[in-house]
Amino acid sequence: MSHEAAPESVAQDVLDDLRARLRAFRPVPLPGGHGWERGVDPDYLAEVVAYWAESYDWRVHEERIRQLPWTVTATRAIHQRSERADATAVLLLHGWPDSVLRFERVLPLLSDHHVVAPALPGYPFATPVAEQGMSSDEMAGAVAGTMAALGYDRYVVSAGDVGANVAEALTARHPDRVAALHFTDVPQQHFRLDPPTDLSETERAYVERGRDWQAREGGYSHEQATKPHTLAVALGDSPAGLAAWIVEKLRGWTDCAGDVESVFTRDELLTWITAYWVTGAIGTSFTPYATARARSTRLTPPAVFTIYPHDLVNAPREFAERFFTVHTWRDEPAGGHFAAWEQPARYAAAIHEATQLAEP
Repeated sequence: MSHEAAPESVAQDVLDDLRARLRAFRPVPLPGGHGWERGVDPDYLAEVVAYWAESYDWRVHEERIRQLPWTVTATRAIHQRSERADATAVLLLHGWPDSVLRFERVLPLLSDHHVVAPALPGYPFATPVAEQGMSSDEMAGAVAGTMAALGYDRYVVSAGDVGANVAEALTARHPDRVAALHFTDVPQQHFRLDPPTDLSETERAYVERGRDWQAREGGYSHEQATKPHTLAVALGDSPAGLAAWIVEKLRGWTDCAGDVESVFTRDELLTWITAYWVTGAIGTSFTPYATARARSTRLTPPAVFTIYPHDLVNAPREFAERFFTVHTWRDEPAGGHFAAWEQPARYAAAIHEATQLAEP
């Protein structure tokens, strides 16, 4: 690890300001008795805010994060090299509302490979960019530059959520560099933006499920896509607001049976959230939503899909095959949106399978 490449230690005045804001938290009057039905449970949020203010210690987690094998080229990235010089390179692409911390649990299981996990531009721990956030296409260019700078001409890409959009853009732009793909979802843009017109009955049912999910649960996405700068002010100025926005998703998108702390300890929850606060990244992390576009190119590298039952809206294989060369399609027995965190062994097994497809 290059210590100079690690994210900088957060200035103490930033942490002092955070604690002062948390201690000044003003609960908003809300109708009682609704729990999580209308968004974050206000009683749970009050507990989390109090713990964040009085008990959580960012420095403990910051030290662990800074000890990861960081490097800086076109982007800042975790670069974990295998002892085998000829090992296959694997590119891990995270999504929202997380960061490279999504992969902390899976990294030790990938020691047989050279692993690169970039902090996507505009997200926590990323190097600053003049654009103050990038589209998925622009991020794909930055990630390709990182892999080239690290000496990897051909590699496997594993991704989900926003990372899957970046992976698609990267593969379309550099099909010769991507040896195989691993996805945990089919990007929603394929049914939301200019979907195919010759859908089968199964595909039509999927699109209807997706539209229903968007109507019930997708308000966050619509706001982040249409008026992200308005939202960014509220979340960037109020740590309680930021916690409410992110915790609701971490609970709703994981296989946790309603108990988010069965998947994340309270410290882990707050580390993911604090990463956004201390880097000021929440507003720039919305850029891929505001710049999303439809894609119709079918990608040729073989793809392994592992579908987790508690992810957002799971597509059928036949819909995926319109856009990807599906080699393997596996419905997993457990897990949700943050599969690398929730089911690291299963996630690592899928990557190993994809790397076998990449071998000559």
